[in-house]
Amino acid sequence: MPHEPSARSLRKPLVDHRVYTIRLRKMGEFLEVFNRMAMPVLMDTLAHPVGFYISQVGPLNQFVHLWAYDDLSDYERRSQARDTHPDFPAYLAASEHLIVEQETRLIRATPMAGWGAQHF
Repeated sequence: MPHEPSARSLRKPLVDHRVYTIRLRKMGEFLEVFNRMAMPVLMDTLAHPVGFYISQVGPLNQFVHLWAYDDLSDYERRSQARDTHPDFPAYLAASEHLIVEQETRLIRATPMAGWGAQHF
């Protein structure tokens, strides 16, 4: 069963927006390695993701994942936990040949008229 974002994760104001460009014809292998090796670490350290996406139009072979945080210190604390998790280096080594490029952005929620404050 796929992981669903918690209602709480959707209300966090800071989002880590990650885009990985995967080698041509290697998306299936990357997803298998990610699910088997990265997801246990990420669920243990980052908690529930906002979501996972694969590009369909525009730049292809891109895997996008979003993780929500309360603030910058929450992001730094949980990122440190991920980076120092004893199982994380094995994932990095297993996926290194599959990833061409990585882009990471921190984006902040902004209130929009007509959408409602209950979303923050």
